[in-house]
Amino acid sequence: MSGSRSDDADKQTHRDRMLAGDPYLADDPVLVHENRRAMALADRYNTTSVFELEERDQILAELLGSIGDGTVIRPPFHCDFGYQTHIGARTFINFGLVALDVARITIGDDVQVGPRVQLLTPRHPLEASARRSKWESAAPITIGDNVWLGGGVIVCPGVSIGTDTVVGAGSVVTRELPSGVLALGTPARVVRSLSDEEVH
Repeated sequence: MSGSRSDDADKQTHRDRMLAGDPYLADDPVLVHENRRAMALADRYNTTSVFELEERDQILAELLGSIGDGTVIRPPFHCDFGYQTHIGARTFINFGLVALDVARITIGDDVQVGPRVQLLTPRHPLEASARRSKWESAAPITIGDNVWLGGGVIVCPGVSIGTDTVVGAGSVVTRELPSGVLALGTPARVVRSLSDEEVH
């Protein structure tokens, strides 16, 4: 019994390990290839003209795991793999989003993302030798519907942000935020609830 589990673990690729949220080697050739593919597609996207909307839609459909109708992403946009990022409908993402999607990034419907926001799923080991050997892991990020992330917000690995919540510009979100609140600061803390009138 234990032998079969060991055999299964031995057969796991580093891509399998990454997708499962387990430690993996970041310089694995398969992952390097997929990362380069994503960067090449992002480069194409970032050099399109504002008038090439159909071309932009085609590139995003090829790059991302999913994207909803009416969603706008203003270039430049940067990601690690692309297929790990899922974005809902009618979401607006301003200039300079960095989505390090080693783990899944889920962005809901009607989300507003300010310029230079960073969504960071990777986790690097504290031990110097493991870091030098290129081991890392990741934890998913989930942004609920109708969230507003102000300019320069950083969202850390494993964080979920509830529906209708607003995160003030420059905040660093290190832990889960509930729905319908205003959060500010580093680390971001809830400063008050938002009424339906304020949210809608």
